[in-house]
Amino acid sequence: MQLALGGAVTSAALPAAAHHGWNWAEEKQTELKGTVRSVSMVPPHPSLQVAAADGVVWLVDLGNPGLTERSGFTAASAKPGDAIVVLGNRALDKTKMYMKAVRLTVGGKTYDIYPERIRTN
Repeated sequence: MQLALGGAVTSAALPAAAHHGWNWAEEKQTELKGTVRSVSMVPPHPSLQVAAADGVVWLVDLGNPGLTERSGFTAASAKPGDAIVVLGNRALDKTKMYMKAVRLTVGGKTYDIYPERIRTN
């Protein structure tokens, strides 16, 4: 399912708990298809800004820097303009265009950031 909701996210709008645990996120996983707008590898969690087909920009949180790197994803793995598919858990608060990625697919390459959390059905 592709997400198509209005609004934009800025890091200032994120809940304080967003970087710790998963209780702020839906249990159900959703697929977000879009285009990379930016890549940040800054701790505590690398993140991406992804523009969905409807133009809505999502903030996609990745794992901590070590976990993200172990998945094979680095700052060179994606660049603005690249098509991307994100599998992850979106924020319970539907006013926030924010999700935590468990898997990324860019340029035909898959990066399993949280392989133990991936649910494909």
